[in-house]
Amino acid sequence: MLMPLGALVALASPAQAAEQATATFSKPSDWGSGFEGKWTIKNTGDTTISGWTLKWDFPTGTKVGSAWDAAVTNSGNTYTAKNMSWNGTLSPGASVSFGFNGTGTGSPSACTLNGRPCDGSGGGTPDDAPPGAPGTPTASGITDTSVKLNWGAASDDKGVKNYDVLRGGTKVATVTGTTYTDSGLKAGTSYTYSVVARDTADQTGPASGSVTVKTTGGGDGGGEPGEYVNLGYFTEWGIYGRNYHVKDIVTSGSAEKLTHINYSFGNVQNGKCTIGDAFAATDKAYTAEQSVDGKADTWDQPLRGNFNQLLKLKKMYPHIKVLWSFGGWTWSGGFPDAMKNPAAFAKSCNELVNDPRWEGLFDGIDLDWEYPNACGLTCDTSGPAVMRTMAQAFRAEFGDQLVTAAITADASSGGKIDSADYGGAAQYLDWYNVMTYDYFGAWDKTGPTAPHSPLTSYPGIPNQAFNSDAAIQKLKAKGVPAEKLLLGIGFYGRGWTGVTQKEPGGTATGAAPGKYEAGIEDYKILKERCPANGVIAGTAYAHCGNEWWSYDTPATIAGKMDYAKQQKLGGAFFWEISGDTANGELITAIHNGLNR
Repeated sequence: MLMPLGALVALASPAQAAEQATATFSKPSDWGSGFEGKWTIKNTGDTTISGWTLKWDFPTGTKVGSAWDAAVTNSGNTYTAKNMSWNGTLSPGASVSFGFNGTGTGSPSACTLNGRPCDGSGGGTPDDAPPGAPGTPTASGITDTSVKLNWGAASDDKGVKNYDVLRGGTKVATVTGTTYTDSGLKAGTSYTYSVVARDTADQTGPASGSVTVKTTGGGDGGGEPGEYVNLGYFTEWGIYGRNYHVKDIVTSGSAEKLTHINYSFGNVQNGKCTIGDAFAATDKAYTAEQSVDGKADTWDQPLRGNFNQLLKLKKMYPHIKVLWSFGGWTWSGGFPDAMKNPAAFAKSCNELVNDPRWEGLFDGIDLDWEYPNACGLTCDTSGPAVMRTMAQAFRAEFGDQLVTAAITADASSGGKIDSADYGGAAQYLDWYNVMTYDYFGAWDKTGPTAPHSPLTSYPGIPNQAFNSDAAIQKLKAKGVPAEKLLLGIGFYGRGWTGVTQKEPGGTATGAAPGKYEAGIEDYKILKERCPANGVIAGTAYAHCGNEWWSYDTPATIAGKMDYAKQQKLGGAFFWEISGDTANGELITAIHNGLNR
């Protein structure tokens, strides 16, 4: 069923004396809060159309997610769709369709096709051809805080109106000439620039080649991280509802502060490592605006998706190492079966991690088994030696590449740390990501309220062994070198509702509402929705209305990083990167805390 634009984006009258086209919108599927959208473009004129650009507005709250058969970008609520290389030519009477997944309930408005109304009305000669690519910028006048760029002019049949200057794939300026000075930069830091031309019909062409420039100065190490590990998890599924992409690592200013990224998660099935979501990992097409380097994917390139974007990120920030993390809470159930043949298991993982299709992407593997010889979502009874056996097999298979593991932080007597030989396994691993969070939460729906990531114990804590320091000390006592331990930080909070008491220890009636799941919420949301108004055991808590939340802030992270350095730990890691603010304030707090 066709949906109206205003009333309806109607087909124009069939007799046209010149180039003419229409666009209609429909929703083949609609499930209330989301829908599948479809645009159909038809050539209703008598001349061939070579290339099309469709623009429309969605009301606030309605957004485009993944798209197919068109390159779709947006600026606020205005969306632009451009043909692919294989569907831009329309002979008279021909039509083409493209689709996308959307959220919200609104309908499009203010639609134009090649600069003319989508109902086929409007006179004049449309500007059909987008401009060409400008020349690759050259840099001069480089200082500690600025760089001057110059580039060759782009060509266009109707004339170039202006240029967008992209830094790290994000627009930083629009200029009418072919020169721009970017200022306010950081000393001793690398920046990558490209330029896109815009014609008089407001169509943008392909990006220029890119140039990477490093500002002068930066005797304190500039923007690059120091000796400590600052590792973040990037979730494969975050590109969907969370709309968090590899490029956001750059635009937030986080790339220069990270040392490692754990790509999560691969699955463990039938004794082997397998890809979790192939579309997200290798197939999703990125437009120039969405891409790390400002260059769009093509339909026929062999590798797209997150993997290609991460390769681009590594090219731009060569200090970053990327590991592929397998398992996690949901996909740990395959480990016990796989460990019946450790060598074959490790070999399958090596073949996948180092597959030639994404050569150079991964620097190693992270094993996130929750939990060996203990219970997580499922229970394992492989025996305490299984952790050491697994680590030994993977070290033998992966050689000099990184081999790490995410492990429990349960320091209780007879608890999960005691269930497996983490001390014996440590000799084969580069480090452990100690998951020092999720100690307390609304799975105990009536409380008592308690911070989910306490650094230390405190009077009234529901379990004396559930704190970061207890876990670190127990692992060190079992023979794990301090430098092989990373302190875990949650970029989210856990909360209860039905709480009247500000301080920890209050009663509750259940889990507080969360955007994606009850009882859990991203830091970037909580800092505005329920600001912290107390600190206990090295972490923050907040009471707002009848809700009680606990989470880390830049200030409490600074304290935790002091602890990590005092204990001579290898650094810190966090779960997970999309929970941070748009300017990366939590990653910055880890970076500053470790390197000051």
